[in-house]
Amino acid sequence: MTQKSRKGGERKGGACSFCGTPADQAPLMFNGGDGAMICSTCIEHGYDLLVEHNIVAGGKSKDAAEKSGFKPLRKEDLMRPDRIKSFLDDYVIGQDSAKRYMSVAVYNHYKRVISKGCTGDIELDKSNIVLVGPTGTGKTLMARTIARLLNVPFTIVDATALTEAGYVGEDVESILSRLLQAADYDVEAAERGIIFIDEIDKIARKGDNPSITRDVSGEGVQQALLKILEGSVVNVPPQGGRKHPDQKYIQVNTSNILFICGGAFDGIEKKIAKRLNTNAIGYGSTLKQRIDEKNIMQYILPQDLRSYGLIPELIGRLPVLTYMEPLSKEALRSILTEPKNSIIRQYEMLMGLDDIKLTWDDDVLDYIVDKAIEYKLGARGLRSICEAIMMDVMFELPTGGEHRITLEYARPRIDKLA
Repeated sequence: MTQKSRKGGERKGGACSFCGTPADQAPLMFNGGDGAMICSTCIEHGYDLLVEHNIVAGGKSKDAAEKSGFKPLRKEDLMRPDRIKSFLDDYVIGQDSAKRYMSVAVYNHYKRVISKGCTGDIELDKSNIVLVGPTGTGKTLMARTIARLLNVPFTIVDATALTEAGYVGEDVESILSRLLQAADYDVEAAERGIIFIDEIDKIARKGDNPSITRDVSGEGVQQALLKILEGSVVNVPPQGGRKHPDQKYIQVNTSNILFICGGAFDGIEKKIAKRLNTNAIGYGSTLKQRIDEKNIMQYILPQDLRSYGLIPELIGRLPVLTYMEPLSKEALRSILTEPKNSIIRQYEMLMGLDDIKLTWDDDVLDYIVDKAIEYKLGARGLRSICEAIMMDVMFELPTGGEHRITLEYARPRIDKLA
């Protein structure tokens, strides 16, 4: 089968064998054997029928879509909130309040997906989530763990790279391109996936008066996110990047995609304290006694996000608001050893692959935690410190036997990081 150009002489005679459109009026005409012809319009209609009858899925064959590994969710497969939290407990230390909020929100969201978004005359709204907390407290880990539990496509995007359409940077639609890639271009699976938008606080409005200058990486991005968060059909460039007229798009419906937004919101504690009036005197002095000033983040409300610089329309599309508690010394110590994929267990497994039994003295673990608190890096700091300790061991790679990490060996390597 050969394609003839619109200017070719063969285009002047004949018509589409299917719809009868004359060759000189068709956008493109393809010639087959024995004088058969088909126009590009009929080809498009045929493709739409294949998609409608589930013979192909979003540009992939049905068999290929099934091989992506993401099976449709069933109600009997969906865990109750208490079981979701129990699963999170195996991988995330502490953060009980955030786990409860996340478990309920995720359960309600996927109940909505399974019920097709409505029950009788009642239409169910999305339960997008915003997680507020310092760096290294487990925001990304919690979202990734839930995606693993549900076996749905999951991707992490950085809000700082996004700009308003038409400016240097990534368009908001690139978020969906990454989810499609994570779903192996299975559109049906991507449309029930989870997107974690990190550093959401970095797109806060830069000033109180938005009319002074064009805020293309702040308020402009927030405006562009609105329709995606709420739910709409978006034309997505398959490979990401800028849109252009000649590019083929994949249509993705975001109505059933769960968005989890995370950010440190550095300095928001002052705005919460100002709202609570912790410095009240006189008749209001009793208020201060009822407030836990060591963990003031627990009192966060949507109006605090607004005063920080998020626009009300965006906050309204993130109805579930919860916070991450600062990690205590005890929590950091537990993170080192207790989760199923704890840092210490990971190093022990790595060395075990070379038939080396790795052991750690307790005072080494305590020293690692003390330094992580000193550097104010949260749980991420634990990995950096352990990597500094283990670098020489992993390079020299002793053969077999047992290798013990002592404080005498670890201290100088940790202190080099200061």
